[in-house]
Amino acid sequence: MQTARFITRSGVHIYRIPMVVFPNGFIAYAFVILNAGPPTLIDAGSGYGDSTAQLLAGIEAIRTEYGQPFDVTDIKRIIVSHGHIDHYGGVAFMAEKTGALVGVHELDRRVLTNYEERLTMATKDLKVYLERAGVPNGDEMIEMYGFAKRHVKSVGVDFSLDEDVLFDGAMQFHHMPGHCSGQVCIQIGEVMLTTDHILSHTTPHQAPESITHYTGLGHYRDSLRKFSKIDGIELAIGSHEEVMPDVYGRVKAILNSHDRKLNRIFDIIKQAGQPLTIHQITQLMYPNKTGYETLLALEEAGAHIEYLYQHGMISVANLDQVEVEDNPALQYIAH
Repeated sequence: MQTARFITRSGVHIYRIPMVVFPNGFIAYAFVILNAGPPTLIDAGSGYGDSTAQLLAGIEAIRTEYGQPFDVTDIKRIIVSHGHIDHYGGVAFMAEKTGALVGVHELDRRVLTNYEERLTMATKDLKVYLERAGVPNGDEMIEMYGFAKRHVKSVGVDFSLDEDVLFDGAMQFHHMPGHCSGQVCIQIGEVMLTTDHILSHTTPHQAPESITHYTGLGHYRDSLRKFSKIDGIELAIGSHEEVMPDVYGRVKAILNSHDRKLNRIFDIIKQAGQPLTIHQITQLMYPNKTGYETLLALEEAGAHIEYLYQHGMISVANLDQVEVEDNPALQYIAH
């Protein structure tokens, strides 16, 4: 894995640093931005395994491979693109090592400043969702959800990311909720860091808004449409996968992909001949998922089911049960 460099027409240097952020070999990128105000680090990996060591090695490569007189202690700001652990898990270490100020969108602020509270509340909301989805082994999934998050601790936040302010005359933040509540894309001239909002091959994971506010497919689709109205992006760089020279085409492809998923799930419900729970629909939609991927599939399918419900395409069939029981599994039928 090597640090890559991109230079904008205005002379801003963008260094992309790869890290293995999860035990399955999943790679995420952090970015160092130079010549755009104080030296800035965008994201800091998960803090899991060798993630932080790889981040430090990638920062060192700015000097050794690109001849830039730069050291990790030169970093003055750390910007968190959104509140997912593969992007902020290493922030506490990097903030302590550099003394840098930390910034994040206000909707993800408490994820950093009150991490333990956030983990407890998110776990509770997820448990309620799994019960409502009709999952028989919810406790096992809750354990998987919390396992990789126990090494993280809270960190102070010094400033919020305001999309109405041009940061140091060089960086523009665009709030793009959906994949995550406080997700931002960062525009630097003709280059856009799309973080996790838009990726070159994968349609970024969706979870229902019933678990976390400002997520959900409705918010995500609105954000994609908002993104498509931003002019002048010649190169898009995601926090995973490859760069995108035609990000506008990629936006259309992602919207089309979600339309296909919506149609597929609607057909599953319509053709079932009986009401189905989210768990049952997920098993039909994603029959071969195991381990943590089972939880991701439940959230992905649930986000699309929620969207169909919000738009009047499906309804709850067991209202009598819902009325008298605390949190029964919801059963859906198609109109």
